[in-house]
Amino acid sequence: MTEPAPASASPAPLSRAFPWVIASLIAVHACMAVTRVAASLWVLREGHGEWAVGVLLSLFAVAPIALSLWAGRLADRHGFHRPVGLGVCMALAGALVAWASLQLWAIALSCLLSGGAVAVAAVAIQREAGLMASGPSELKKVFSWVALGPALSNAIAPVVTGLLIDHAGFRWAFALAVLMPLVAWWIARQVPRHVPVPHASAARQRPAWALLKQPALRRLLMVNIVLSACWDAHSFVVPVVGHGKGLSASSIGLVLGSFAVAATCVRLAIARWGETLDELRALRWAMGLAMLMLAVYAWLPGTPGLMFGSALLGLALGSVQPMVLSMLHRVTPHDAHGQALGLRMLMVNAATVSMPTGFGLLAAATLKAAPMWLMAVMLGGAQWLARGIRIKP
Repeated sequence: MTEPAPASASPAPLSRAFPWVIASLIAVHACMAVTRVAASLWVLREGHGEWAVGVLLSLFAVAPIALSLWAGRLADRHGFHRPVGLGVCMALAGALVAWASLQLWAIALSCLLSGGAVAVAAVAIQREAGLMASGPSELKKVFSWVALGPALSNAIAPVVTGLLIDHAGFRWAFALAVLMPLVAWWIARQVPRHVPVPHASAARQRPAWALLKQPALRRLLMVNIVLSACWDAHSFVVPVVGHGKGLSASSIGLVLGSFAVAATCVRLAIARWGETLDELRALRWAMGLAMLMLAVYAWLPGTPGLMFGSALLGLALGSVQPMVLSMLHRVTPHDAHGQALGLRMLMVNAATVSMPTGFGLLAAATLKAAPMWLMAVMLGGAQWLARGIRIKP
């Protein structure tokens, strides 16, 4: 691993701005969360059908595929404020288009822009958060708070959006989406400005794909893709299996909610007590627990059984992002953190676009729980990959 190069600002003064960094992530992500809920419900109300909802949801992951690597280079070159500002502009433009013109093309453009906005801003925010850690032991705590940002946004924004739609209409929901990027930029301005120190290293000029020559990073990214696909498999299978068991919509919601609550709780626990955790060992334990639950999930009895299984999966998969981000920073050269984060975001979003369709075809052709069994097998292979990751202390 390349030795860290000195940053242009030390972790101590930067760390005082850490709450503002996390708050800016919540605000940018909330714009996407509001748009996602409002767009889905508007499309259904207009009678466009479930297929249109699927297309709109896939648009949120399309822009990150195109923008993630560029966003990583931008963050490495210019630091925090310029990428976040561009993300804010994209989110604001998308929300304004949807608010001004409640038509399908405008809603689709809003989904595309808000998904891209999160990609551009989140890479810079994750990079900035990594600079605020004073050492490897703090990286896990820092990235637990980073992972909590989207979780809080996903917990709060849909509820507020639903209330606005029911009591004021869709235009007011999109007005909330317009407000959130403005709030995000005001928050981002509270973070001290500092430009990364220029590096003469030729490695900095190489494309992000060159980072894949590092075995540890390559293995880590492959493991991350498999674990992200497990998250998608759970989201897909729960409604299908629940419906097959005759559960009500509210019961299925409780099952999904138990996963989200468990994921949030484990990230809070890592933020509080994460200094002594060994990232790789914790990641492999999480993979083992997830593999077990994915294998037996379809046979769990009724709503309580599925809630229990989802909660255990939430504990396992919810702990993954802080561990992966912490290890990514430790196996990547200091001046390429942004590129590595962009590469990770590109790969995860590419899987997000393709996996749900693949799961649907697999479940239709075989059994409802087949996607979970497939992911349990893939996690077994990912365990072999994880064993080969070497991180220098």
